[in-house]
Amino acid sequence: MKLFFTILLVSALTYSGNVAPKYVYICNGANSKAYHYSPNCKGLQRCSKEPEKVTLEDAKKKGRKLCGYEN
Repeated sequence: MKLFFTILLVSALTYSGNVAPKYVYICNGANSKAYHYSPNCKGLQRCSKEPEKVTLEDAKKKGRKLCGYEN
């Protein structure tokens, strides 16, 4: 039983919590190059259109990289 709790504790402490979301937000402007985890990200403030919700995979296929504000 003690071993079980030790393993559980070690697992909890080593879990980073940095799980990428399934959906991200992109701006469809001509100069847009990033994807964002939140539609309220500072990097989307200058987007003239409503941010589009897309899968992370689709954003990467479009050549988008993670926004610098969210690193």
